[in-house]
Amino acid sequence: MNDIPSNDQIQTALDNAYAYAKTVQGGKNASYIPALAQVPSDLLAIAVVTVNGDLLTAGSADTPFAIESISKAFNLAYVMDLIGMKQLRTKIGADPTGEPFNSVMAIELHGGKPLNPLVNAGAMATVSLVNGSDSDEIWANMIHNFNNFANTALTVNQEIYKSESATNQHNRGIAWLLDSYGYFYNTPPMIVDLYTRMCSLNITTSQLALMGACYANGGVNPVSKKRVVKDENVPPILAELCMSGLYNSTGDWMYKAGLPAKSGVGGGLVAVAPGKLAMAAYSPPLDPAGNTVKGQAALQSIIKELNLNLFRS
Repeated sequence: MNDIPSNDQIQTALDNAYAYAKTVQGGKNASYIPALAQVPSDLLAIAVVTVNGDLLTAGSADTPFAIESISKAFNLAYVMDLIGMKQLRTKIGADPTGEPFNSVMAIELHGGKPLNPLVNAGAMATVSLVNGSDSDEIWANMIHNFNNFANTALTVNQEIYKSESATNQHNRGIAWLLDSYGYFYNTPPMIVDLYTRMCSLNITTSQLALMGACYANGGVNPVSKKRVVKDENVPPILAELCMSGLYNSTGDWMYKAGLPAKSGVGGGLVAVAPGKLAMAAYSPPLDPAGNTVKGQAALQSIIKELNLNLFRS
C-alpha cells in the first residue's frame, strides 16, 4: 500500500483513463464568465507527478487554461504559513458550507463569518490576509508563492482576467458583506481585484500536477527540492480539500475517489495521494456543481486502477 506505483503502471493507468474519459458525455463550459464559455469543449488532458519528480501525461497536457478556484488551495498555503493554522481557523473557519461556492446565505447563516477558505467568501478573506503595503507588494508575494509551487513563472490570462473583472459584481458584494461583519482584513475593491487576478492565472495540466505533488511530498517541490509550505500545514490543507475541494459535491467525490482534491470552473482538477503522487486533469465541460465531468471520470479511473483510495486498507 505504501509503495509508489511504477512509471509503467502509472502510464498505463493514464492511457486507460484518457481513453475512458473521452467517451464520457455531459457537462457544459462555465457560461457566467464569457471568456470561459468560448474555450473549446473537446480539450482533455491528464498528468501525474510522483514524489520523485517524474512526470507522465496523456492528451494535451501542455495546453494552458485558467486555474480559477484551484488557486485557493495554494494561496491558502502561503497564508497558513504566514499566520498559522489556529489563527487562520479563527479568522476564516474550516467547515463545509453545504451551499454553492458563491453563496451569500452561508455567510448570513453563520454570523457573517466565512466557513472555509475554499468557497469564494473564505478565499477572498484569505487573500485579504496576505502581507504587503499595497496591491503590487501583495501580488508579488502571491505570485512568488504560486511560482514556487509550479517551479516556473506563471502569467495571468488577460482575456479571462478582463472578462471576470467585468462580471464579478457578486464577489464584490460578498467582500463588502464580510467587511461589514469584521471578517475581511484589507480594502475590499483591491482584494477582489487580486483574487480575480489569482483565479486568472494560466496553468497547464502538467504544472498543476507538479503543484499538487508538493503536497504529496510533504510540502517540498519534488523537482526544485524547495520547501513551499511548512510540513505541519500540509495535513490541515489536505483536510480542507477533503471537506470542500469540489464545492457542494465534495462528499460525492470523496465517496467515489477517497483522495483530497480541488477543482476549478476553468475545467481543471488536481488530486493528491500523500507520499506517492499527485494527478491533474483538464476538460472544460462542468457538472452543475462546477466540476469538470471528464476530469473527475479520468482521475477516478486512475485512483481505482492504482489502488490509491486513502480509505482502502
